[in-house]
Amino acid sequence: MNIVVCVKQVPDTEAVIKIADDGKSIVEQGIKFVLNPYDEFAVEEALRLKEKKGGTVVIYCLGPQRSVEAIRTALAMGADRSVHLDDPAFLNGDGYTTAKALAEAIKKEPFDIIFCGKEAVDGGKAEVGEMLAEFLGIPHVAFITSFEISEDGKKAIVKREVEGGMETYEVELPAVFTAHKGLNEPRYPSLPGIMKAKKKEVKPVKVADLGLSPEEVGEAGARVTITKLEYPPERPPGKILEGEPEEVVKELVRLLREEAKVI
Repeated sequence: MNIVVCVKQVPDTEAVIKIADDGKSIVEQGIKFVLNPYDEFAVEEALRLKEKKGGTVVIYCLGPQRSVEAIRTALAMGADRSVHLDDPAFLNGDGYTTAKALAEAIKKEPFDIIFCGKEAVDGGKAEVGEMLAEFLGIPHVAFITSFEISEDGKKAIVKREVEGGMETYEVELPAVFTAHKGLNEPRYPSLPGIMKAKKKEVKPVKVADLGLSPEEVGEAGARVTITKLEYPPERPPGKILEGEPEEVVKELVRLLREEAKVI
C-alpha cells in the first residue's frame, strides 16, 4: 500500500511570535520550528497502516530549506522517504497554491491513501487537505478521529466527531483524510530511527519539475494575500474578590452576569 503524508514545518507553539517590520510576516530569527502537531497524528496513522498492510510511507512537504528538519522528524518516526517541494517560487502562497503544487507532485507516483493534519497551527485555516482532494479528483473526509481499513484494502471506515454525536463514513480509496487530535498517540522518534533518518531520501522538487510556471504557485498564484498582521487585544487584568464567602459569591455572580455576560 502506497501511503502519502503531507506535512508542514511551523513555529513551536511555545515560541514568542513577533510581527516583522513589513507588518505582514513574523520575525523568524530565534524561533524554534517543529513538525506541525496535527501532522504528527497523520504520520502516526500512516505508520500504523503500514504495519498492518505493508507498503511504503512517503512524506511530502512544501517549504523553505529549514523544513528539512520537520521532514527528518517524520522520517525518524518511521516514514520511508520524502519529497521536498523546495523552490523560492513555492513560498508565501496560500492554501490553494500549496495544494495545487502538492497535487502535481503526488500525481507522479501511485498512491492509495493521503493523510494530512487537519490544519497547521500557524495559519489555522484547515483547507489544504480538502483542496488537495479536489485537485486530485478523489474523496476526502476531514477531522477524523478513527480510521480502519477494509480487509481487501479498497475502502476506509472513518469516524469524526460532530456537535452532539459521531459521523461514520465508508470511503472508496484512494482518498484524502485529515487527522484530528484523538486519532492516535504519536510515537517519539527513537535514537535508531533518528540515525536512520539521516540516510533516508529527501528528494528536492522544483517548480519546473512539476510542469508548472512560477506564476501558478506561491505568492504569484495565490488567491488570498495577507495585508496586515495584528496582535490580539490584551486581556484585562484578573480580579481578586475578598471578604466573607456570602458576599464574595454575590459579587462573583454579579460580575459574571453584568461584565462577563456568561450567565
